[in-house]
Amino acid sequence: MRTVGVDIGGTKLLAVRGDGSGVTRRPTPRGGDEIVAAVAAVVEELGGADAVGLGIAGLVDRGGVLRVGPNLPGVIGYGFHDALAARLGVPVAVDNDATTAMWAEATRGAARGAADAVLVTLGTGIGGGHVSGGELQRGAHGFAGEPGHMVVDPNGPLCPCGRRGCWERFASGSGLGRLGRDAAEAGRADRVVALAGGDPEAVRGEHVTAAAAEGDPGALEVLGDFGWWVALGIANLVNVLDPEVVVVGGGLAEAGELLLAPVRRHFESLVLAPTYRPAVPILAAELGERAGALGAALLAEQAAQPG
Repeated sequence: MRTVGVDIGGTKLLAVRGDGSGVTRRPTPRGGDEIVAAVAAVVEELGGADAVGLGIAGLVDRGGVLRVGPNLPGVIGYGFHDALAARLGVPVAVDNDATTAMWAEATRGAARGAADAVLVTLGTGIGGGHVSGGELQRGAHGFAGEPGHMVVDPNGPLCPCGRRGCWERFASGSGLGRLGRDAAEAGRADRVVALAGGDPEAVRGEHVTAAAAEGDPGALEVLGDFGWWVALGIANLVNVLDPEVVVVGGGLAEAGELLLAPVRRHFESLVLAPTYRPAVPILAAELGERAGALGAALLAEQAAQPG
């Protein structure tokens, strides 16, 4: 069966065939109808498909309606499933992008072989997905997998969602940037500031990780502090969900062991009863930027099966 999966981000649309080949990208258009037209165009560009999957950030209900999406302002309550099915005339699957990425990592990536797994995607914000008993968990309404909005500090910084102290304010790329700026203002991150053009207020997460990759002590200290915040949320998820493995994806996962080593170290002190429970590996995702699109293609294949 020919399948195509498409991952819709705030700035980039990425499509891939179900076998993982033929990656294509284009800017994300504004508007639901425009996105549907762009998806149809990339499906044709990849040679057509017998089923198409779509992963998109935000609250996607079980009917494939995007109730609200943080990266697509103005696209509220848009029925992507029905619009795509009508446009393409083939079976369609529509889900949250981190949920589709979880399915890809569970079947072809770092969590393959695990019946119970959690994916955390660390980027501008934080997304997540959960497999239990070998099945994707979507919740009653399809909204499961939004760990970035667990409140970890009710007096913390304001989140774009309107609340204070969400986990992603501390453990996302923006959170790393904030820690880097704090260190810069305290005079503890000279190399980070240099990479930011000499302006402490211009420090972003990528400046911290670049300096850490050079071995800069100040940047490594910031990453260690950041790792504590990442580990705090992961420990909470492990306490609630009891997975066999936790997979860390998203753009920040490209830092590799510079990030994962402090996360693992802090996790041991934050999770409940670490000496009395089996170890929970915290692994880097394997499928990179293709994960969301590939998982969408795999879910589309399921949607096309009879019954």
